[in-house]
Amino acid sequence: MRPGSLSQQYKDPVAQTGAYWQLSYTHNMRSRSRYVRPAELPRIKSLLANFKRFRALVDRCVDLSVKIADRQTELLRTAAPDQP
Repeated sequence: MRPGSLSQQYKDPVAQTGAYWQLSYTHNMRSRSRYVRPAELPRIKSLLANFKRFRALVDRCVDLSVKIADRQTELLRTAAPDQP
């Protein structure tokens, strides 16, 4: 599992020659990039897909936790009305 995005870059962008793959990511508030060899592409793509799925599951978990907390607060407010 690893964060980041994979993009194809060109040494000569106008003529689109000299293609290579680049992995870009941010870790500890630092942006980083590195070259990826063609033989490494399948493994890197798999790691990126795993991280993307992980992040989606974590986001879903946080969303549900917020909904639960909001609902609990709502129930507590209705069960014990404010005292004057």
